[in-house]
Order: sequence, then C-alpha cells, then structure tokens
Amino acid sequence: MILLGQREGFFLMPIYTRTGDKGKTSLFDGTRVLKSHKRVEAYGTIDELNSFLGAATAQLKKNNAVLKKELEKIQHDLFDIGSALATPHPLPVTGLTGRVESFEKLIDDMMAQMPQINYFILPGGGKAGSLLHVARTITRRAERQLVHLMEKEAVDETVRIYVNRLSDLLYAMARYVNYKEKKEEIKWIKK
Repeated sequence: MILLGQREGFFLMPIYTRTGDKGKTSLFDGTRVLKSHKRVEAYGTIDELNSFLGAATAQLKKNNAVLKKELEKIQHDLFDIGSALATPHPLPVTGLTGRVESFEKLIDDMMAQMPQINYFILPGGGKAGSLLHVARTITRRAERQLVHLMEKEAVDETVRIYVNRLSDLLYAMARYVNYKEKKEEIKWIKK
C-alpha cells in the first residue's frame, strides 16, 4: 500500500482486500457469494450505469445545467439502489419516492420541445447524446438482470419501476441533447 498522506483521526485502508481473489465477494450482511451471482451482476450493472452517466455528464455543454443536475441526482439514486441490491434481504429504497413521476414530467417537457418522430433512430449524435444512448442500453440490461434476480429472490418493486422509467428518460435526454446541439439523428432504414 502506498500512502500519499495521512489525515489525523482517519485510518487509511488499502483499496485492495485480496478477499475476492478466488472469485467471491461479500454482500453487505457478510454473506459470501460468487461474483457471477445474479445479485452481484445486478448491482454491478447499476455501478456500470452510474459510471457511464458520469461520462455523459462530463460531455454536456454548460447550457444543459438542468440535465446535469438531474443526472447527478440519478447517480445518487443509483448508489442507493446498488446498496439495496448488495444485501440479500429486500430493502426499500426510500429516496425513490416521487422520482418516477419527476422523470415522466421531464420526459414530457423535453419531448414537447422537439419535433415528433414516428420512426426508429440510430443511437448516436454528439458525444453527450451518444453516451446517453449507451447509458440507456445499460439501463435496459440492468432491468433485465433485476427481473432475472426477482425470479429467485425478493427485490424492491420500486427499483424495477425506477429503472424501467430511467431508460425512457435517458432516451429522451439523448434526443434532447442532440436536438439542442443540432446533431443529426439518423433514421433507421429497414432493408
């Protein structure tokens, strides 16, 4: 362990523990499970999504302060969700109350400002829009993993609903960012 500095009153711990070297990890209650466990897959994907949202946020222009603030809130939500999923006992995620409704309002507000489309578009556009599209697909994978986990274990239903609506929000955000940045959306042409 390399110590770059020591703060008085704080115990510095290495970031490595070596406890996962054999392919297992600990849930919050101390239960040891394989890293391929459905629960670990689910909260790992939530973590991946959180990181991608950080990357997308970093690419947003300064005039997108509302979206930056919302994405930061979502990142906090995702940490709460990940924490709840990291315990084998179903924990309610209290901070999600009202979030789905706020997502729907934001979706409606953004969609009202853009031209309506009645076709599929190819994911892309500018850097921020493209990263939001990737985040949307990670969200869909997280949702599938949650449903898979729910087949065997209890999961807070609020989390599943939140994640489902989040993918809709990220689609709307990707389109909105591309629209504001005048980035072309390419229509999917079926062959």
